[in-house]
Amino acid sequence: MTSHVRHITIDCADAYALAAFWAQVLGAPLSDEDSPGDPEALVEAPGAAILFVQVDEPKQTKNRVHLDIQPDDRSRDEEVERLLALGATLVADHRKPNGRGWATLADPEGNEFCVECGADERAALTGTRLPVTADDVTTAVRLAVDVLAKAPADRWEARAGSLEWTCWETAEHLGDDLVSYAVRLGPRTPPMEQNLPFRWTSERPGGHDGLLFVDRSAGPAGLLATVEARGALLASVVRTTPPEVRAYHVYSVSDPEGFAAMGVVETLVHAHDIAEGLGLTWEPPAALCDRALARLFPDAPAGGDRWAVLLWATGRAELPGHPRRTAWRWDGRPLEDQTASSAG
Repeated sequence: MTSHVRHITIDCADAYALAAFWAQVLGAPLSDEDSPGDPEALVEAPGAAILFVQVDEPKQTKNRVHLDIQPDDRSRDEEVERLLALGATLVADHRKPNGRGWATLADPEGNEFCVECGADERAALTGTRLPVTADDVTTAVRLAVDVLAKAPADRWEARAGSLEWTCWETAEHLGDDLVSYAVRLGPRTPPMEQNLPFRWTSERPGGHDGLLFVDRSAGPAGLLATVEARGALLASVVRTTPPEVRAYHVYSVSDPEGFAAMGVVETLVHAHDIAEGLGLTWEPPAALCDRALARLFPDAPAGGDRWAVLLWATGRAELPGHPRRTAWRWDGRPLEDQTASSAG
C-alpha cells in the first residue's frame, strides 16, 4: 500500500486572496465552497490541489518547500512578466543568456516559487522531441468540443468540409476512432495482424461505418459529450498501458504513444472538417500540432505554421513549395522502428 499527495498546504494571512492569486497563476478554479474571509481556500489544480490556510503567525524566513512551475503555452520570460503583472515580485534571477535557468518569484505574501522553461521551450533548447501523451489527447478533444459546441443545433446536418459525411456523422466517426485506438491496446495479448472483430455498420448508404451511434434526440450537446467520453477512454488507456505494448493498425503496428498521436491527429483534422461545415473557426495550438507531426509524419516539412503543415500532411490544404497531397498516411511505427528502417 502507498499514499498520495492530496493537497499542498500553504499557511498565509488571507487564504481567499492568496488562493485567488494562485488560481490565476495556474488557470485552475477556486473551490465553489470558498468565499472571501474564509479561513481556508482551495485551488483545484490538477494532480494535487493547493490548500491555503489562514494562520496568525507571519512569514519570517525563506520557504523550506516551494513550487516550481512551467508555462503551458508561452515562454518562461513571458510567463514571468505575466506573473509580475498579477502581483508577484522578482526575488532572484537565475536565467542564463543561453535560455536556460529559472526566475525565483514571490507571491503577494512572500512565498517563493520558481518559473522554469516550459516543456516545448526546454525541448527546443536541448534538441529533443516531446512525446505525445494522454494529456495531449484530453487537450485536443476538450478544445475541439468547446469550439464545436458554439454551433447552432440546426447546422449539424451540413456536409463536413470536403468529406461526404455530415458534421454529425463526422463527429460520430471521430468518436469511433478514439474508441478503436483505445480498445486495441486493451487485451492482454493485443492483436498484431488485424483489428478486433467488432461489427461495423452504417446508418445510411454513403454514411460512415460506425461502431457506436449517438441517440439523435440527445442533440449536439449529447453528441459532443460522447466524443469527450471516448477521448477520456483513449487517454486513460494510453496513460496506463506499458510503453512496450504493441497493437495492430492498418498503417503499421504501433505503441501507446502512437495511438495517442493518432487520436490527436484525428481529433484536430476532423474538428477542422466539422468546423468548416458549421461555419466556425478552428485553429489548435501549434505545439500540439508539432508533437503530432513529429510522431506520425517524420517527413513533414520542418518550421512554418505547424497547423498548416498538419492540414497539408492530411491532404486538406496546400502548402507553398510542396505538391498538394491527394493521398496520405501516417507512420505509426514506434520511433525506434522508424529509426532502424531509415538506417537500414
